[in-house]
Amino acid sequence: MSQDGRKFRIKLFADGAEKAGMLEMYSNPLISGFTTNPTLMKKAGIKDYEAFARDILITIKDRPISFEVFSDDFEEMEKQARIIAGWGKNVYVKIPITNTKGITSAPLISKLSAAGVKVNVTAMMTKKQVEEVVPLLEKGPGSYVSVFAGRVADAGIDPVPHMAGIVKYLQPFPMVELIWASPRELLNLLQAEQIGCHVITMTNDLLKKIPLLGKDLTEYSIETVRMFYSDAQAAGFNIKV
Repeated sequence: MSQDGRKFRIKLFADGAEKAGMLEMYSNPLISGFTTNPTLMKKAGIKDYEAFARDILITIKDRPISFEVFSDDFEEMEKQARIIAGWGKNVYVKIPITNTKGITSAPLISKLSAAGVKVNVTAMMTKKQVEEVVPLLEKGPGSYVSVFAGRVADAGIDPVPHMAGIVKYLQPFPMVELIWASPRELLNLLQAEQIGCHVITMTNDLLKKIPLLGKDLTEYSIETVRMFYSDAQAAGFNIKV
């Protein structure tokens, strides 16, 4: 909740793979779900993928949580996806939009969705990619499409109209929700909410900045000056005058 007591229409998903951080965010009523990926797990030093996931699911079993396949072969991806889906009713399986060779995952996504697997199609950047897979998810058990708005911005493209166009496209597909993925700053939360995006994923560092929303800027300025002063004193900086 922000300084002014504001609540959010958009759903906030905590993005991470450190158990302590995930459980901390699980206790936060603002957090509606969780996402992970192999890169975050590698960074967290996780060695046993399944053991980590099952351990987390002992506690987090009443909010959606996404775990990603990590094969580059579609047949193996399908096997992994079905196993992951069996870990819990709240589990969504992240399927990348293509494999590393750029071959579309659409046939696999269609097959999994038809089989009742909750799919989170990930690593998407373009509206064309969304349009390719959403009709395949329409009759499924409920799915997410993750568009990496932060990376879109990294490419020098304004993500707001880009994501707004996808929100509009998704209106006839109520079973598919759009995730604003890889946000770069807290402002992205407000931008995603304003355009009607369903979900935004945020790291713990960004989530912990939410209380700053609505903060008085003059007060914030003084606090910043105090930080610089305190750090200079602590460092023992000295200039002879």
